[in-house]
Amino acid sequence: MTTSRPEAASPPAFSSIQVPDLVGVVEAQLQEAILSGRIGPGERIVEAELARQMGVSRAPVREAARRLESLGLLVSRPRHGFAVRTVSAKQVNDLYEVRIQLELLGAALACAHASDAELAQLDARVDDMVARAESLPSAERVALDLDFHFAISALSGNHYLHRLFDNMQTEVRMFLALSEDSYGDLKVLAETHRPIAHALAKRDVDAVQHALRFHLEDAKAHAAGLFKN
Repeated sequence: MTTSRPEAASPPAFSSIQVPDLVGVVEAQLQEAILSGRIGPGERIVEAELARQMGVSRAPVREAARRLESLGLLVSRPRHGFAVRTVSAKQVNDLYEVRIQLELLGAALACAHASDAELAQLDARVDDMVARAESLPSAERVALDLDFHFAISALSGNHYLHRLFDNMQTEVRMFLALSEDSYGDLKVLAETHRPIAHALAKRDVDAVQHALRFHLEDAKAHAAGLFKN
């Protein structure tokens, strides 16, 4: 069954979906809109309007919203449906306290367990981030940033640690996407990952933990500065 193309509407605009896994695709589109800032913190998710724009019924939109609620991106309000989660500085601090400790441990384990070739690849990742810093859309820059940290987590060799880091990625990505504009030169921002990569390549646990803590404390300050307590 085909649907007529909806008339132009104010952003966020969504493309029509005609695939079997409607809920998964609706979830992906809605998540991207939230993480890119097209739907801002506190903004209500109007199921009927999103369903109209996507050319689907309200049911997959509602189910996708439930999934995003479980990821911490949406909140449910009695009689008012779903809205994008608002965040306080304390919540940012709480998440980063856990993230910092998790990454410090992950980096130390990577120094002990990763191969030389695997550690050397991290510097190449930084090269790529710097080279594309000014040409990529914000969402893709944030994805590259997180991929760098995710790679270190994977190199730890600790599957439980890696899974914990994976579980917090969606919220971290939200904070990074919202705070990226508070940084200056995007290439300089990408280069802040270089000391981490170099210290890992040398298997210098003290140096890598110092570089990681400095990098992540700065990220926490930028994110927390956007929100009221």
